[in-house]
Amino acid sequence: MSEPEQFSVRIKVRHYELDTLGHLNHAVYHQYGEVARLEWFHAAKGEGNGFADRDIAPVLLETRVRFRRELREGDTVDVTCDVRFGEGKTFEMYSEIRKLDGTVAAEIECVLGLMDLELRKLVGEPKEQFVSAGFAI
Repeated sequence: MSEPEQFSVRIKVRHYELDTLGHLNHAVYHQYGEVARLEWFHAAKGEGNGFADRDIAPVLLETRVRFRRELREGDTVDVTCDVRFGEGKTFEMYSEIRKLDGTVAAEIECVLGLMDLELRKLVGEPKEQFVSAGFAI
């Protein structure tokens, strides 16, 4: 049996995302990671409504970017997204921003939780919440 293909989205660096040095602005790396996370959530919920009926939603608690190589206007990158569950109320998502030649331009680590939108508190067992909401994880 073969390994499932890693989730990724393709993004082209646009001129208005550059800083005064002519390379991708540091904040845009975070935006690219957010695009990949949101696309992962959309793809993982499949045809279901995910958390829409549960009054819970994912919330970003922490994010860190490691810059490895510069990106310039016209570069095209693949942004991966890999979710990892552990113990407690949080889970982690890891992304790499890779040039098409495979060069890693950045690594992004995030800690997330699932928030009860009425109580405004994190709910427990996020993996079980995903599974019961119909996500394919």
